[in-house]
Amino acid sequence: MPSETAPPSVPGVVTADGIVATACSIARQQEESGAIPWFSPVGGVPGHVDAWNHVEAAMALTVAGLGEEARRAYAWLASVQRPDGSWPAKWVLGEVTEPGGESNHAAYVAVGVWHELVCTGDDDFARRMWPVVRRAIDYTLGLQTRRGEIIWIRHENGAASDHALLTGCSSIYQSLRCAVALAEHLGEPQPEWELAADQLGHVVAAHPEAFADKSRWSMDWYYPVLGGPVRGEAAARRLAECWDDFVVPGLGCRCVSDQPWVTAAESCELVMALDAAGDRDRALELFTTIQHLRHEDGSYWTGWQFENERHFPGDRSTYTAAAVVLAADALADASPGARLFKEIAGRPLGPCAASDPLACGCAPVAVANPVRTRL
Repeated sequence: MPSETAPPSVPGVVTADGIVATACSIARQQEESGAIPWFSPVGGVPGHVDAWNHVEAAMALTVAGLGEEARRAYAWLASVQRPDGSWPAKWVLGEVTEPGGESNHAAYVAVGVWHELVCTGDDDFARRMWPVVRRAIDYTLGLQTRRGEIIWIRHENGAASDHALLTGCSSIYQSLRCAVALAEHLGEPQPEWELAADQLGHVVAAHPEAFADKSRWSMDWYYPVLGGPVRGEAAARRLAECWDDFVVPGLGCRCVSDQPWVTAAESCELVMALDAAGDRDRALELFTTIQHLRHEDGSYWTGWQFENERHFPGDRSTYTAAAVVLAADALADASPGARLFKEIAGRPLGPCAASDPLACGCAPVAVANPVRTRL
């Protein structure tokens, strides 16, 4: 395997050794199979595994130099992909508990594989994972509507859900850009993926009516910026509009607007969104703030309920640790994959024009024989 990347540090906030300790808290919870659950059993209750958070954790392992553990994670993911390109929504202790296949879960493997390639330069790994990525993206695009949004899940019976999610589609936009870059790198360009990404990015930025209302969740607020479809002045406006609804000074970002609960993962994703939008000062301030959730062993409590003044829900989750590591890497610009939320293959993420403006109603429909009135 190619040499491992050096771990990042954020001066005055967390050292490189501290980041390694955080990644080790992920590795300690990795199952023998290679799967990475949300958390080890807490009070006898095991955490579940899903493909999206599993990939995010694998990316963090790579950033911190735990390459062997990351490769075990990708090998497991490849081994349990279904023939249609999807993964079950949830496993618990190796058993499938929610069989439906979520579109953003499937697509995110492209981000992980591209990140691993960029960080390690390992073309052999990328080639081995290419069929996995290709099947996953084909599955995802099989859920894209003509307008451009991507339905969030196909149920076990094969029926697609009736709605799309803004957070999921924002993530899929980044996934598609990574998939396009990977395809080009391997000499198997997929222009239809790029057109699909253009249409999706446009819909995320310009058509809120395309998505189910999940506005109480902070992810729906910042993910269009984090995933890339919204940047520049539009990103600044979006982040300003709901800042006071979600950000609690001195504590972090809420998970939902109507609950007194800040979470480290959402806070660190917001850090990366701010950094990608060019607001480094607030990104660094928020990253510093969230360190109150750091445990002495390097792991992070998932959240803090600030009215009851207790950790909630009481676990130190792997996806939270992963978000911390990736946020530190973005702030430090340390690894070759640190700019993943800013640019892919040298192309900045950002707004895009619709590839089919007729499909989303953004272009006038031609009329064969228009009626003309005489002046």
